[in-house]
Amino acid sequence: MTINFEVRRAEPADAPSMARVHVDTWRETYRGLMSDAVLDDPALLEWREKFWTAALTDSRYEKNSVAVASHEETVIGIAMSGPIPDSAEEPQQLYVLYAYTAFHGSGVGEALLNAVIDPAAPASLWVADPNPRAPSFYRKNGFIADGAEKIEDDVRDVRMVRSRQAR
Repeated sequence: MTINFEVRRAEPADAPSMARVHVDTWRETYRGLMSDAVLDDPALLEWREKFWTAALTDSRYEKNSVAVASHEETVIGIAMSGPIPDSAEEPQQLYVLYAYTAFHGSGVGEALLNAVIDPAAPASLWVADPNPRAPSFYRKNGFIADGAEKIEDDVRDVRMVRSRQAR
């Protein structure tokens, strides 16, 4: 699929659009994995908007890298990475990468990933399991599962890491 899109550093004014993408893509991706009570909570959009406003304005997040992808002036994808406290092996973690399903396979996800983490840099991330499309995407971008798992919000997550030698 070929589409025109732009990836740029996120700005505080993007917070409402980023929240909308975050909530919509959670609903697209995690229905059946995450509780309907969480996904359908009327306060979810407001909660995500507060989060993104803080992520883009609060000094606690100043070392994070946040990007948005837009198509025809509409935000269609979001990404955020940041330092991992006390980690020398993978100093960066991908915390967020979501794009609307309609844009999967368009290059938006990879462009967002590369905007927030250098493609040659070591990094880690947590991916929901089962979610077959996401691990495949991350493997294509040099990440491999390292065997670590956790349960968060009743969702099983698997850690994937990329070593310095990736790509």
